[in-house]
Amino acid sequence: MRIAIIADTHGKLPDSVVADIRLADEIWHLGDFVDQGILSALQRIGPPVLGVLGNGDVGLDLPVTLRIERAGKSFFLIHAPPARPAGADFLLHGHTHVPRDEQVGGTRVLNPGTIGKPNHGAPPSYAWLEIDEVAGDVEWSLVRIGE
Repeated sequence: MRIAIIADTHGKLPDSVVADIRLADEIWHLGDFVDQGILSALQRIGPPVLGVLGNGDVGLDLPVTLRIERAGKSFFLIHAPPARPAGADFLLHGHTHVPRDEQVGGTRVLNPGTIGKPNHGAPPSYAWLEIDEVAGDVEWSLVRIGE
């Protein structure tokens, strides 16, 4: 299973990203769509879209958090990272606009960076989460936009 992980689009969704994530089995958005237009555009791409609310999302009908299980692994999706991981195998968050791949206790904490507002020297980016549905192995790869 190949999942496109995006966050902090802030109203931007480049054509190059759309063309690439069209090949995903699912798309997970970690908040700050900023407007309904981005959510609608993602839903038109084809793969199922799962998303959570960010601090810049007003009026979107999305949960604040999601717990998902794939291939026996648990995933907790949230926009702003909590002080402690949420008791899942993987915690995926946005908000900081900086990519992250870090082990915190028994939880792997991942952030795909931002598509819409890069800062702290990080380029715009998103990520792929690949899950071997038989073995349960998980691979994370960051995609820098424009490189």
